[in-house]
Amino acid sequence: MKQISYLHKGSKVAIAAPARKMSREQMQPAIQWLEEMGFVPVYDDSLFAEHFIFAGDDDFRAAVLQEYLDNEQIDAIWLSKGGYGSIRIIDKLDFTKFLQHPRWIIGFSDTTVFHGKLSRLEVPSIHACMPFNFIVKTAEAKQSLFDVLTGQTLHYDLPANPLNRIGTMESEIVGGNLSVLYGMIGSNSFPETDGKIFFIEDVDEYIYHIDRMMHGLKRAGKLEHLKGLVVGGLTKIHDNEEPFGMSVEEVIAEAVSDYDYPVCFGFPAGHFENNCAVVFNQQSRIEVTAQGSVFLGNFIH
Repeated sequence: MKQISYLHKGSKVAIAAPARKMSREQMQPAIQWLEEMGFVPVYDDSLFAEHFIFAGDDDFRAAVLQEYLDNEQIDAIWLSKGGYGSIRIIDKLDFTKFLQHPRWIIGFSDTTVFHGKLSRLEVPSIHACMPFNFIVKTAEAKQSLFDVLTGQTLHYDLPANPLNRIGTMESEIVGGNLSVLYGMIGSNSFPETDGKIFFIEDVDEYIYHIDRMMHGLKRAGKLEHLKGLVVGGLTKIHDNEEPFGMSVEEVIAEAVSDYDYPVCFGFPAGHFENNCAVVFNQQSRIEVTAQGSVFLGNFIH
């Protein structure tokens, strides 16, 4: 796995929009935070382009991001907003120069496309809150992002969950948004899961959709040889008029019931205000006990 330099005062953080459009007003709180943390935000009017729901058409968004990927003066690339769109441009990008000088790429949700691609390229990346709705994120979530960027160890204490499976998992974390991952199966952007800690979260889905996706991953052999499964936010989950009969957590637990690796529910990452940072493709450890779980990440420098 390639090493990436941590940030310091004066480091340049480019903000790019590979998916949905975003206004100047929505972006301002994140820009202000970067400046308060001592970083230098880098962006121009291209960040506010519009093409239907997207921040410019596919070629435009890819071209802007390509410039940042190739620019060695940029220390990190913070993706502005999820929604949908990254999968439309991932194959237009050339990571050759980026791999000569890899930098942090930050985001979650639709950014799962980039996390998967970077995993295949053996480059760490940061699953964390994005500029969109940054103003409502908790102080803990913001601090965790700063800590990761500056090389601090992450330590989260998690409450017990009756569906947890006790044990210790230690490996690299891969994964992201379940719906996005499901759309990437079979592509060169789907992360290798064998021997890894697999993280999933999702939002605004029906329980039976989650069940379908989990069994799709299972049938594709993506759940069998994990070091462990970590489940983050399952936010705004819907049921049909005729109830599915199981909770969304029970659906996930059942899908991995044939395996004996540890399982941890309730991880503080996903589509909610306390979306804490996690470094993907870098060694982490989670101890799952009957009393609760302890996460230690970003501890190998």
